Amino acid sequence: MATANTIAAPRPYTPPMAAPGYGKKSAPDQSPRDRQTFAHLPEREAHIAAHIDRLPDGAAIDVKTLAKELAAYGQHAIRTALNALTAAGHVFRKRETVGEGRTQWVWRSYFSRTPRSEAWWKRFLKGDAPEPQPEPAAAPPSEAYEALAVVARTNPRLPLSAAECADLEPLAAEWLARGISRAHLVRTLTANLPGHIHAPAAFTRKRLLTKCPPELPPAAQQHTSPTLAECANCGTPGRPEALPDGLCRPCQGSATPPPEPPLIHPQAAAARAAHQAGRARFLARPKRR
Repeated sequence: MATANTIAAPRPYTPPMAAPGYGKKSAPDQSPRDRQTFAHLPEREAHIAAHIDRLPDGAAIDVKTLAKELAAYGQHAIRTALNALTAAGHVFRKRETVGEGRTQWVWRSYFSRTPRSEAWWKRFLKGDAPEPQPEPAAAPPSEAYEALAVVARTNPRLPLSAAECADLEPLAAEWLARGISRAHLVRTLTANLPGHIHAPAAFTRKRLLTKCPPELPPAAQQHTSPTLAECANCGTPGRPEALPDGLCRPCQGSATPPPEPPLIHPQAAAARAAHQAGRARFLARPKRR
């Protein structure tokens, strides 16, 4: 009797699960997943973040488990990447004791594909997570907003949200108004960053205020030659003040004023007057017979 060869169906992949209450916990109100979700992260961090994002809640996301799941990376690389994801606001880990009065410590791990600030995570753990903010209006962003978006997308230490970029937009616009290029603005905001930034929006606001360049000096006024006008009737050139109502004197019907007498030096005038007085006295003397 022939035996039929049967091929067992592949088993579905089941990720390693942590003990109840200690695995991955997803944050609420996350943005939908797409190809650009982790595009702002370096390649290794983006790969690990995408892997954690696909895991169900309760899955183990500790360093040893992730190193086994992602064979391309060792434990040191996984630990470094998790620290970077924590700085970028995608991962938040909290160390706490097991039960009241116990000395055993455990780590609680939370994940969000939408970057969150440390203040947001702390409010979330207290049960006071802020309401999801509405999407920005579909208006074309300004150059200042685009510069802040580049910072948020390319640097994991400054994961600015859309609302935070809109709030900081006037400060960035002031830089551009003072002659700073968008590339220069991005370099200034991302240069010499500390290892961990607790509040990215507040840190960026402080840099925008303290490192803002001075205003451009007013342009020097150029000396211009006096402007000449023309008579609207005959086209005779002249200064504007010499052409009232746009007409020269002849076209206005007024006679040309007589030329002024030449100026005489005061001493010459006095000498001339004395000469005329002496001549008058000479002519007034009686004649001899």
